[in-house]
Amino acid sequence: MGEPAHRVVCHLDDLLEARGMTLVALAEQVGVTPVNLSVLKNNRAKAIRYSTLTALCDALGCQPGDLFTVQR
Repeated sequence: MGEPAHRVVCHLDDLLEARGMTLVALAEQVGVTPVNLSVLKNNRAKAIRYSTLTALCDALGCQPGDLFTVQR
């Protein structure tokens, strides 16, 4: 089947669970649609804007490295 398009893994589920937050609540706080966050959460996103990444980190109290890792 070939290699996936990228090896970046999103840990949004873990961060939401740890903070007792729903995807919908986070979407409202960040200003993006729940559908767009779902795409990110399920590792189907191809890109993310720095402004969205910053808003996610602010809302979740984390750093980009907490939200994403690169699989080896």
